[in-house]
Amino acid sequence: MTLDATFWVTVSFFIFIGILIYFKIPQKVREILEQNILSIKNQIDEAEKLKEDAKNILTEHERKISNSKREVKEMIGKANEEAEKNVINANKTFHNFMENKKKNAEERIKQLKNQAEKDIKNASVKIAIESVEKLIKNSLDKSKLDKIYSASIEETKLALKKKSS
Repeated sequence: MTLDATFWVTVSFFIFIGILIYFKIPQKVREILEQNILSIKNQIDEAEKLKEDAKNILTEHERKISNSKREVKEMIGKANEEAEKNVINANKTFHNFMENKKKNAEERIKQLKNQAEKDIKNASVKIAIESVEKLIKNSLDKSKLDKIYSASIEETKLALKKKSS
């Protein structure tokens, strides 16, 4: 029988397998693989825990954000109400101030009008008295009196125009 290369390869292969089994290599490989699997499972479990923690944190932050948004809306609403109240108060104050100014101006106008009427009456009386005095002093004849009377009326008109101007 001839021993060819295939025979020796087959014998070498079985010897190699025997050595592997003798030194318990497949069990060591299995243990290493089981440790890797266990490590990966632990990492997956840890990742799941971290994922849950992240979800909880995200939920908490979303709740805080929604609360903050609600508080901001409330603050804006309160600020708008306060601003409206301030505008209304400012308008009331302005209108009251303007009413007082208007009343003061009307009072001043009445005072000036009354003073002007008094001045005109005083000037009219004075002019009338002066005219009468001139008439009495110059009461010579009828034509002269008419001229003096016309001149006095003209002087009165001019004096009144000057006073009213």
